[in-house]
Amino acid sequence: METKWLEDFVSLAETRSFSRSAQLRHVTQPAFSRRIQSLEAWAGTDLVDRSSYPTRLTPAGETLYDQSMEILQALQSTRAMLRGHNSAGHDFIEFAVPHTLAFTFFPAWVTTLREHFGPIKSRLIALNVHDAVMRLVEGSCDLLIAYYHPSQPFQLDAERYEMVSLGEEVIAPYVRADAEGQPLFSLPGKLDKPLPYLGYAPGAYLGQVVDLILKNSTIPMHLDRVYETDMAEGLKAMAMEGHGIAFLPQSAIRKELRSRKLVSAVSPGLPSMQFTMDVRAYREKPLGKESHRGLGKTHKSAAQALWSHLLAL
Repeated sequence: METKWLEDFVSLAETRSFSRSAQLRHVTQPAFSRRIQSLEAWAGTDLVDRSSYPTRLTPAGETLYDQSMEILQALQSTRAMLRGHNSAGHDFIEFAVPHTLAFTFFPAWVTTLREHFGPIKSRLIALNVHDAVMRLVEGSCDLLIAYYHPSQPFQLDAERYEMVSLGEEVIAPYVRADAEGQPLFSLPGKLDKPLPYLGYAPGAYLGQVVDLILKNSTIPMHLDRVYETDMAEGLKAMAMEGHGIAFLPQSAIRKELRSRKLVSAVSPGLPSMQFTMDVRAYREKPLGKESHRGLGKTHKSAAQALWSHLLAL
């Protein structure tokens, strides 16, 4: 039996919806249903009454729900105590950050933070967006830092998690400049001569954002995907070598824009193709707040002090 099955079950008991709980647990609905079935197989009895809507628990399910709350709370408290034995790392604030933000936004943000908040000890865990969110959901980090846009949201239960905005990020198409400082390739391209396009790998968050930009363009873009990766730094390196057009976060290319090694790939007269996203920090609400039936997190003093500082900005 896995503890995540109990967390799934608690979510289902509270939302009374397989689809809603699958969203909150960041899995597909079929995968979520299989995990509930695995828990029932372990328990040796039905836990969910599937003949009713909204979903109801069976008497055995009600019993397991009460026990699950106690078990999960006890495990979380035990984990906090065990981590407390590691005094060398107790003051380190653990950040789960998607790769692009880890390379671009995070270093400069920490510099500004030290100027206004003071010295901090931090541990950066760089992941893809899905895994970074799961770090927060599983209680394996103090803060999650991630992009946010209403068109591409990820589901975090507002009753369990809280958020503060750290700033904005702009993404737009860029390309290497030629010897005269002009773009090697200019959008929109031609139907019979599409432009080489450096894209994000399928499933990458920024790839979904770029797909939305291209979909909403009032002018058709003629692009030939010649390379893809899930990291903006990889696209930047390829664009710098002149391999094609890439949509890049401005925080990743400030020096290159100033030196005009990279320039806008949008032809004069075309509508802007910039897209602005929020950069947000998330954390699990602390113990004592009436959220998620008392399942809260005991925060390190350093992490709590930092959060209070961010809220005051």
